[in-house]
Amino acid sequence: MKYKSKEITEAEETEIWYEYVKTKDPKIREFLIEKYAPLVKYVAGKVAVGMPHNVEFDDLVSYGTFGLLDAIEKYDPKKEVKFKTYAMTRVRGAIFDELRTIDWIPRSVRQKAKQVEKIIIELENKLGRTVEDEEIAQELDISLEEFHTLVSKISGTSLVSLNDIWHGNDDSDELSFLETIESPANLNPDIMVEREETKEIIMEAIKKLPDKEKKVIVLYYYEDLTLKEIGEVLEVTESRVSQLHTKAIMRLRGRLAQMKNLI
Repeated sequence: MKYKSKEITEAEETEIWYEYVKTKDPKIREFLIEKYAPLVKYVAGKVAVGMPHNVEFDDLVSYGTFGLLDAIEKYDPKKEVKFKTYAMTRVRGAIFDELRTIDWIPRSVRQKAKQVEKIIIELENKLGRTVEDEEIAQELDISLEEFHTLVSKISGTSLVSLNDIWHGNDDSDELSFLETIESPANLNPDIMVEREETKEIIMEAIKKLPDKEKKVIVLYYYEDLTLKEIGEVLEVTESRVSQLHTKAIMRLRGRLAQMKNLI
């Protein structure tokens, strides 16, 4: 097969993947990189939304390219997961890994985010239910408006947070939060078999999110909608979607940290 045209059928692509896994042919690798290069720009574009101006789009693309190369080398067509789905997680992860390395989030903002996470989990443990914005603001001793402003300030930290890795007993157990989000209408039982206990813990934490926050997580990370598109679906502003996303991540991080300590 000539590896020139990116327009190939699904069957042809599967054949190409099996051949690459077997031969590691550089020409096939070059073909795959070219074919999926637009995917890197797409993911980088999504990550760039809400990032401060000092984070350059071209840098995000560069970081993501390493993720694509890693995905190409590690992809296993026998697992019957589409490469695009697998690669998006790797590309996004590579971008976030690099963002952590350069530590682009101010320490004061990071500390504030941790403080809010701690308060949310403490209040929810005490009250036995999901806490409202007003209750969080009261605990922080600030007004509701000030709380919403604070959430907007720490929104950048939440974009990285969901792709944090939940570590198991060894490196082979690493699992991205993103890999646990399945379409409610298309939940594949086969995917849930591996590392079942860890996935169940994460899925349970997602299920307990308030309805709108849960929808934002699923629409953004699984359905792959932009914040603007999610706003149109939920009939709220893009800034409100960003706030919902940030609060969802803080709830998840707090609950998962607590659950992990209990394992």
